[in-house]
Amino acid sequence: MLKAGEDKITVTWGLNKTLPASTDDQYKKVKVKLCFAPISQKDRAWRKTENEMKRDKTCSFTIVDRAYDSSAKTEQRFDWVIERDVPSATYFVRAYAYDSAGAEVAYGQSTDGSKSSNLFDIQGITGRHASLDIAAAAFSAFSVLSLFAFFFNEKRKGRAGK
Repeated sequence: MLKAGEDKITVTWGLNKTLPASTDDQYKKVKVKLCFAPISQKDRAWRKTENEMKRDKTCSFTIVDRAYDSSAKTEQRFDWVIERDVPSATYFVRAYAYDSAGAEVAYGQSTDGSKSSNLFDIQGITGRHASLDIAAAAFSAFSVLSLFAFFFNEKRKGRAGK
């Protein structure tokens, strides 16, 4: 269980070594994203997988977005501290390769085709902070004092008018 705002994920990506070396000639940009696993999509339409990339909500969080380095002889690597706004769920990682026109030309993911293995859980930020409790108490006290002030002011005006 990883904790949002505290733990980090190390992501590595590279060209599949079984493919010909020129396969990545058209790759210009790589974008690595954090994706909701099917178990975390159930009954949540806002996380739904769609075949059309523009409508797909599976991968909502960008880990890294950078130019593709075809000269790299080893896998590329990036350490990402899990952002505080990442909700509690089960995830996997997916890397997309884009051409110069911005069209997706390839992708790879840390899980299998059925998205059932190599999944991990992230626990989102839960609870309240002390600053929020203090602000809530101050505004509550202000609202009660304002109510009494207006009440007494109206009573005083009512007596003055008689």
